[in-house]
Amino acid sequence: MSSSKEVSTLIKQGFIPDHFHHQDPSFSPSRSIPSPLLSSPRSLLCPPPHVPASSSPTANGNGAGARPTLYEMMSLEQQHQANLHTQRARILRVLSTAPFRNSFLNNGFKCDGKDGSSGGVNGGVDLGLLDSGDVRLTVVSRDGFRVSMDVHRRVLAEKSRYFAAKLGDETGGFSGPGAVEVEISECDDVEVYVEVVVMMYTDDLRRKLIGEGVTQVLGLLKVSSAVSYDEGVAACLDYLEAVPWSNDEEEKVISQLRQLHLHNLAEEILIRVSAETSTSTRADEVFLRLLTGVLQAKDDKARREMKLLISRLLKEDKTNHGNRLDVSRDTLYLLCHRCLSLLVLSLSEATGVDDGKRDRDRGSLMAEITRAADNMHWVVEILIQKNAGEDFVKLWSDQKELAILHSKIPTVYRHEISRITAQLCIAIGRGQVLVPKDIRLSLLSTWLEALYEDYSWMRRASSKTLDKKLIEDGLGQTILTLPLAQQQAIMLNWFDRFLNKGDDCPNIQRAFEIWWRRAFARFDAGEPTDSQRQNNFESIP
Repeated sequence: MSSSKEVSTLIKQGFIPDHFHHQDPSFSPSRSIPSPLLSSPRSLLCPPPHVPASSSPTANGNGAGARPTLYEMMSLEQQHQANLHTQRARILRVLSTAPFRNSFLNNGFKCDGKDGSSGGVNGGVDLGLLDSGDVRLTVVSRDGFRVSMDVHRRVLAEKSRYFAAKLGDETGGFSGPGAVEVEISECDDVEVYVEVVVMMYTDDLRRKLIGEGVTQVLGLLKVSSAVSYDEGVAACLDYLEAVPWSNDEEEKVISQLRQLHLHNLAEEILIRVSAETSTSTRADEVFLRLLTGVLQAKDDKARREMKLLISRLLKEDKTNHGNRLDVSRDTLYLLCHRCLSLLVLSLSEATGVDDGKRDRDRGSLMAEITRAADNMHWVVEILIQKNAGEDFVKLWSDQKELAILHSKIPTVYRHEISRITAQLCIAIGRGQVLVPKDIRLSLLSTWLEALYEDYSWMRRASSKTLDKKLIEDGLGQTILTLPLAQQQAIMLNWFDRFLNKGDDCPNIQRAFEIWWRRAFARFDAGEPTDSQRQNNFESIP
């Protein structure tokens, strides 16, 4: 019986060295493979020997010298056996159809144990082939689980540039009868390595990958790239390009492709999630088109749904990326002016019709004004989210003409407009919009009376969507940002109105209490003089 030539190599961490074409001193002849290997080809799954509980790392956190309890030992043993069984079953599934053959007539599968094992030591599995391989390839997991396969030098060298460099080819390197032993140690997932070897014997890789999950194919891609298996890399990339991804899978795909540095090979996949700056449409242009489409939508139900969707996506962008979307202030204010012009036009029509026509067009007029105000409310919400609402506060406070038109039409038509004023007060009260005190005062001077008049209708018409407390707190906080004399004038006016209107007037009692303490409590700096108090009261309208 002639001696056979063998080669043994250790591939740490489950990866192949990048410069595999350099001479590897660890890849050298070792012990002889017994001749039965050549006459009785087989693939072996050899689970690691059981580690005694006393030598296992403790999991109870009692210190380095603490020993696990009996219950913990039993739990660890059960978990170990369950993991072992699952791992063995997965690898059996891969190897059950392993086509390790060249001119073979058949391949066999032998399973003697009731649980899918061969009945050998530690549940080993014996898979037999009619023809022997000349390379014993062993894959070892981090916990010592071993899978040995009798494969063929010619196949490995033809498919993998790494194995071609290590094993030699048909014209050089190792030749003649004999065997080579290769060991890949500390693998992250033995099943993936075994499946990549099986793939090297498969002609139609595209068909083989059908039905595999994205995560599984990413694992195959990683190993195929590591052993320079170009056909496997191409097949995995084709699969990833063709199938849809979930959100989690998308993150994994992007991360994996960047780690593998596949460059041009991955471009067809990555264009799904990104585009070159030179060829992509600016986000600002797309955003303008989307918002314009929503504002002009003919179907109200679809308009409401898309408003909610776009608002949610913008909030996610601000929360997760800090306003990454490149949407200019000019675009947002262009939309604001469009909404404002439509609102003025609608109110002008409502004040210019005669009584008979008003009755006839009552529904359409109210719907048009409500829609215009709702559109404006939505654009202002986006401005506030983008931290760009300061200029709109000034723009809205300057709408004296619109406020006059507002006062001339019935409340049933106009109350949605006052929601915009309430929205700005909420933003100012929360510190989301920072404007000078003269603009804050102008805002209240122009629109506070209208807000008071419309509050009853706002409350009734929007009972499901209107947050009464939020509006009252925002209004109160906005008033409290003004100089004390102006606070006093507004508070005394509100006091009289609230006593007459009750729930039909915003309840800002909390702000009233704060103003009271500011105006009448004694401070270390000294209380106001009689002349100062007189001036404060004289400033009340």
